[in-house]
Amino acid sequence: MIIDTIDNLAKYVEMNPLFADVVEFLKTHDLRTMGAGSYQIKGDDVALKLQVAAQRTKETCFLESHVRMVDIQIPLTCEETYGYSPLEDLPDAPYDADKDMTIYEGVKPQEFVTLPTGMMVIFFPQDGHAPCVIDEPEIKKAIFKVKMI
Repeated sequence: MIIDTIDNLAKYVEMNPLFADVVEFLKTHDLRTMGAGSYQIKGDDVALKLQVAAQRTKETCFLESHVRMVDIQIPLTCEETYGYSPLEDLPDAPYDADKDMTIYEGVKPQEFVTLPTGMMVIFFPQDGHAPCVIDEPEIKKAIFKVKMI
């Protein structure tokens, strides 16, 4: 997991060259004014899911992880808290290959971190994460899905 400002995303391109496509997209698009939906950026390698998500609490959130894709998550309308547990500490759970997602039912995160708008978090396959913990009824957020290289 990496936490940083959106402005520093370009510094992580060496970790995954496809991050450069996200950097370029952010230079030419205003996520705050774009409508919710899915946007293909580079074939199946880079996509954006711009969503308005309902509130979860620390009690109702759930951990998830991905195998093929890295998440770059950016809260847009309010601060967002993310639960975190390393994958190695999570129990075996069914993997949904179509959604590239494993959900860990009944397992609570080990840690929580809160990000204000203007920040980003990058979740890699080894990062179990529980997003959308907010104090507002809903949040508009960006989730860039970037193929693991």
